[in-house]
Amino acid sequence: MDFPSRKPTRLKDYDYSAPGVYFITICVKDRRELLSNITVGAGVLDGPHNILSNYGRIANKCLINMSHFYDNIKIDKFVIMPNHIHMLIQITDTNNGPSGTPVPTNSLVSKFISTWKRFCNKEYGQNIWQRSYHDHIIRGEKDYKKIWEYIDTNVIKWETDCFYNGKMPQ
Repeated sequence: MDFPSRKPTRLKDYDYSAPGVYFITICVKDRRELLSNITVGAGVLDGPHNILSNYGRIANKCLINMSHFYDNIKIDKFVIMPNHIHMLIQITDTNNGPSGTPVPTNSLVSKFISTWKRFCNKEYGQNIWQRSYHDHIIRGEKDYKKIWEYIDTNVIKWETDCFYNGKMPQ
């Protein structure tokens, strides 16, 4: 059987176990809005509010608990949106453990995300995540601040987000 070839999403020959900061986006399979609801308040000054669903609360709990498993990875910032999660992950150390092979498929970033997804899926009783994830290697303080701001304002800009499906409740 011939399988369709997938375009590699990782930067060729880049060591994803190298110390640094990575901007990661993980989507729900078929971009189903399972993680949260963004609602607009009744008052004039009430902006959008992000209310986590049970799936979102589990994802949040698992992200917070990941610090117990990875001493060399820190989540600087994250936001759980209705159908995706953005996070800034900082690798502080290059100790890969016994395998030590810093190739994209065996990187700390990939291991971290894979472990996190497994923990979530175990509690969900099913896999809700798409197969891969999007990454961006942070290339300096200006880039870091720009991504930080993007994560900070993602909820209030939901209607213009590329993952928005057009069904924002009022």
